[in-house]
Amino acid sequence: MLSTRVESLLDLSRMITPPLALLLITVSLLRASSVRGEHFSGSKACSNMSMKLPESFLLGVGSSSYQIEGAAFEDDKGESIWDKFVRTRTDLIVDGSNGDIACDSYHKYEEDIEILKDMGVDFYRFSISWPRILPNGDISNINQAGIDYYNKVINKLIENGIKPMVSTDLNYLSLPLFLLRTLCLYFTLAAFFYLLMFQVKWWCTINEPHLHAVFGHGQAAPDLPTHAPGLNYTGTAEYLAGKTLLLSHARAYRLYEKNYLKKYGGKLGIVLDTFYYRQSSTSKSDMEAAERAKAFEYGWFLNPIFSEEGGYPSLMTKRISENSEKEGRRRSRLPELTKEDIHLIKGSSDFLGLNHYTTYYVEDMIAVNKNPSYYTDAAFKSVPNLETKTAEPTWIKVEPEGFRELLVWIKHAYNNPTVIITENGCGDAESINDYNKIDYHKQYLKVVIEAIEEDKCNIIGYSAWSLMDSFEWTSGYTEKFGFYHVDFTDPNRKRTPKKSALFYKELTETRRLVV
Repeated sequence: MLSTRVESLLDLSRMITPPLALLLITVSLLRASSVRGEHFSGSKACSNMSMKLPESFLLGVGSSSYQIEGAAFEDDKGESIWDKFVRTRTDLIVDGSNGDIACDSYHKYEEDIEILKDMGVDFYRFSISWPRILPNGDISNINQAGIDYYNKVINKLIENGIKPMVSTDLNYLSLPLFLLRTLCLYFTLAAFFYLLMFQVKWWCTINEPHLHAVFGHGQAAPDLPTHAPGLNYTGTAEYLAGKTLLLSHARAYRLYEKNYLKKYGGKLGIVLDTFYYRQSSTSKSDMEAAERAKAFEYGWFLNPIFSEEGGYPSLMTKRISENSEKEGRRRSRLPELTKEDIHLIKGSSDFLGLNHYTTYYVEDMIAVNKNPSYYTDAAFKSVPNLETKTAEPTWIKVEPEGFRELLVWIKHAYNNPTVIITENGCGDAESINDYNKIDYHKQYLKVVIEAIEEDKCNIIGYSAWSLMDSFEWTSGYTEKFGFYHVDFTDPNRKRTPKKSALFYKELTETRRLVV
């Protein structure tokens, strides 16, 4: 059976022309679950209003492979860019830690699924590590142990009435180190292989392309972290990576559309990292800066896929072209999308996944550095709003109305696409009594319901971040987003439910949000 599938892959590889370089990540299967659990008695604050969740609205929680699995080099898993990054750039990890063991979910997945069952979630958004399945990045080495592991996870979830929402880490999370310079072909082959191996109906291709392109390939702003692979080809590599991500996503979508849609049904989409940006003043320059922020961060990927005309946002195209001309270049640093590219990418998503945590206020920024970069092109900077409550970590400001404004903005700008909120959450210093986290989720879920019922936004699901405390990239284990506390000093990685887990459990049971 496996050899037949490999032959199919080899046949496909002869038909595909590779482009530039970088990624894929698959996610998603959803359907309502009837699991119910015990009640949560409430938080410190008094509750006085109850909002019913919309019919068929899906509630889930999320995680990702490198952040929770551990077993970094067990069962013939290959090395990812993050495996390499955390060893060569320990200075960039706040606590010098890594994901070698993490939550040890590779060995404790059955316990984690029991936790999910007890919470009563409709779906679990988790990811598949590319190098655990294909250690060399291509089908020259297929790791049966990795395939078996994820099939056990998927089957166990289904047995317990939980729908897998599968995110395959084919991007910045666990891109095989071997493939750093050769990717679109391998991305498509890997997508085809995943579709053969795992019977999942809802897939997301790329997770947070903006973050990967800018933080991993260009020079991050002074107050922002550098992510794997930690390249510094500023002003060009960000945009090359972005184009490759768009093309890789579109090729995977067209592959699914042609070969699997009629056979299996299901949906395939992309997941974007989306802060909302408000101008810090009523000045024209700050209003323009806020629009640039939206265009450069998520319009970059929204417009080619969801707009009627396709292609990059005109604001972004014009800005980079003008800056390139001033630098004495004969062509824009933003790589062109051909007519064929535009046609391939346009409409290549059945839904839009949104990862959202906070809102920023921005003002115009006059570039003082002559070196070209994403940040000098976008030319905006965030400024603090002292009246806004700060959550943990401190970069998260509790601005639920900004989230609603973002949802409405997307509705009007892109013809009200189907939206799944794939990440939303905050941390809390209180490892168990995390009442601030409960309050955050209540406020953000409230505006989501209002956006559906009052603004008529087409939002079908919500996945909270995250199931348990985990390795939070350059912040290591210093940030605690989990509904479950994990004792990282315990070899058994004991999990303990926080107050927020009981809150979410009651929400899945009653289908009512008490605020």
